[in-house]
Amino acid sequence: MSFRMGLAAALVAAWVAGQATAQESEVLFSHKHWQVSIVGWDDGTVGCVAEVKAPGESFSIWTFQDGAVQLQFYSTAWEFGEGQTADLGVQIDRRAPWSLTGAELYKNSVLFYLPDSKAGVNFITEVARGNRLYLRDDDGSDVQNYSLAGSSASISALVDCGEVITKKTPGNPFN
Repeated sequence: MSFRMGLAAALVAAWVAGQATAQESEVLFSHKHWQVSIVGWDDGTVGCVAEVKAPGESFSIWTFQDGAVQLQFYSTAWEFGEGQTADLGVQIDRRAPWSLTGAELYKNSVLFYLPDSKAGVNFITEVARGNRLYLRDDDGSDVQNYSLAGSSASISALVDCGEVITKKTPGNPFN
């Protein structure tokens, strides 16, 4: 078991023991502009997030205990209501663009769940190998872009954390 995975397992155990408040996080790994954290909520759920930040904006990849993977694009310049969606595009370097059909627009964030399929894995692989990610509107115009420098090591740390939080609790076959 890697050191990062062992640290993530210890942190998950602490949160499961009831130490989480509304939202608490612990940084597991930092590299270049990226940071990987484990996050616990007061309802006992735990998630992992890899995030690249710049002043007032961020791009995050979340993994949750049920195995779901969510992209989050955040900007203080955006002000969305609730229940809004948009069809957006993402392009990594000069590779073929990806469609984010029906992305949720909520407050300062654009949220999109990756499919639980080979396409989702391929997207994460492109992020890990890429240099720059471009978020575009449905017409193809640039909205925002993010550095992916350091993403390969950070995605690896995110995968380690995700493997720990998705393990079933021993002794209970229904969890």
